[in-house]
Amino acid sequence: MVPLHYYLVVSAILFFVGLLGVLTRRHAIIVLIGVEIMLNAANLNFIAFWRFGPNPDLLLGQLFTLFSIAIAGAEAAVGLALVIAVYRFYKTPDLEKMTSLHE
Repeated sequence: MVPLHYYLVVSAILFFVGLLGVLTRRHAIIVLIGVEIMLNAANLNFIAFWRFGPNPDLLLGQLFTLFSIAIAGAEAAVGLALVIAVYRFYKTPDLEKMTSLHE
């Protein structure tokens, strides 16, 4: 059986990779991928703490993860729609060139 701290280390690494992608990249799609990686790190934490919790018979960790995946899917759909709309206007996915929402 894999100990809890292994899951937490992997989750922390995933979270910081996603954070690094969000903070250092200028491409809008890469930023959305970074946010998705951070949400997956949170899902891993939910499942790990549920599994090693005092009462794993309750399905709370799985329910939180299911809701988080649903929210991530909605976030990806809305985010990609916004990226497509902004790309049509600015003709670039570079976030630094998108200085205002009204021109």
